[in-house]
Amino acid sequence: MIGVMGSYAYPSADLGEPQDCYLHGYISSELMKQARSSPEKGLPLTIAATKMDGIVLSLTPNSHSYNYRSAILFGYGRPVEDHDEKIWAMNLVTESVIAGRWKETRTPPDNAELGSTAILKVQVVSGSGKIRRGLPHDEKKDTERVDVTSRVWTGVVPMWEMVGEPVPGGSGSVNVVPDHITEFREQTNSANMTYAKEAANS
Repeated sequence: MIGVMGSYAYPSADLGEPQDCYLHGYISSELMKQARSSPEKGLPLTIAATKMDGIVLSLTPNSHSYNYRSAILFGYGRPVEDHDEKIWAMNLVTESVIAGRWKETRTPPDNAELGSTAILKVQVVSGSGKIRRGLPHDEKKDTERVDVTSRVWTGVVPMWEMVGEPVPGGSGSVNVVPDHITEFREQTNSANMTYAKEAANS
């Protein structure tokens, strides 16, 4: 599912301030059905996300690992019923995918689109995160063996998500790729590559 952190009451809130998690989904999905029939507090939810940044190769397969970033949130989800908050959340979700996209499309959503789309607002109660960065960590029993260290390559193979060249298609007749998409592609690729390489050496 597409999810994004935000605060409808305090739109300028940053990650150091309380925020809710807004999840976008189809109105008839099982999750949304359960949320609609949940107690007043909301449907108990666990949200997990992981991003891989590199393959860590050690002297022995037992010590192989990954560089990664992961987070788990625990909270209670309720469907967003307020029209203005729903529009705001749909904008927020869209902008989290490609900044600037909302105003470049046919918006706001019409009644049919609003009726078929559900936004689940998850009040976050707690969460945890874990990050693994850096080079391999081998055990002393392996690092002291010259027969092993002299023949096994160790290190990190950085991994990062790349945004490819936009491919025109569909019903739009605009042939020039808009600036907001070009900027998104360049900034995302640069940021992802930089982080993965820095994570390998930290």
